[in-house]
Amino acid sequence: MNGISDTLKIIYGNDISVMSKTPVSGGDINRAYALLLSDGSRMFMKANRRENADFFRAEAEGLEALKATGAISVPGVIARGTDSNESFLLLEYIEEGRRSPAASEELGRRLAQLHMADTENMTVSDDMPGTANLVPGGRYGFLHDNYIGAGFQCNEPAETWTEFFTERRLRPQFEKASSYWDVDERKSIERFLDRMDRYLAEPERPSLLHGDMWAGNYMIDSTGVPWLIDPAAYVGHAEADLAMTELFGGFDRRFYDSYRETAGIDPGYSDRRDLYNLYHLLNHLNLFGGSYLHSVLSIVKRYI
Repeated sequence: MNGISDTLKIIYGNDISVMSKTPVSGGDINRAYALLLSDGSRMFMKANRRENADFFRAEAEGLEALKATGAISVPGVIARGTDSNESFLLLEYIEEGRRSPAASEELGRRLAQLHMADTENMTVSDDMPGTANLVPGGRYGFLHDNYIGAGFQCNEPAETWTEFFTERRLRPQFEKASSYWDVDERKSIERFLDRMDRYLAEPERPSLLHGDMWAGNYMIDSTGVPWLIDPAAYVGHAEADLAMTELFGGFDRRFYDSYRETAGIDPGYSDRRDLYNLYHLLNHLNLFGGSYLHSVLSIVKRYI
């Protein structure tokens, strides 16, 4: 706890200390704790091995970008750092409440507002010395690379969404999974990637995405307000976030109705949804193994 104690003293002064550290369930990459401080306040702490400190750099940067839109609530970043054995991230503590139809409707509205936020002029801190454009040198991408779960996510900027999604999302995952493909499948995958401009559509505007928008990555607080957590943020097509909400069972109807009323959903979205989710299925294939192989290949075969 020395690194955390020293960090807290720098922020709050020498009189502050950690009174208790209670494990919190829910994550499978990091360890999570609720900290009770000597002044009676609480904060949320994530911890991992010291060599994984970049996970928390990326998460803090994504949370800052989402917060900068003013569209949706995210936990405030208090500090991040390392000690001799581990890395850690300290976040605002959110008192969790009950999920309800009204909260789901509000989540849909606020996610739509996030997707409508101006990304062209948005800046976030670039560590030192100041701020930088969200996507320096392009329209799609992000300030730095980050992670999708425990998987590396390249955010090198591109001028078109089709180029970005093909070359920064799908192709690296297919290449990482190369041991799974036979000769015919490799040829099919290359044809599939070469034809991506036939399948995708350029959005009306670039949108800041949460990037990992499944049901486990939002909370409803004790007052019914939705909060986004654990982002894999980048600027892309809003449909990619929407698609992931449908990958593992979907959100309820009021969420989608509210989103549609606020930002609209293109009629062609349903034709593209599985393309976006292919990225996440490939990432799961690479992280967790062959149980995802059939789903990946069935999507490729359907499109070609």
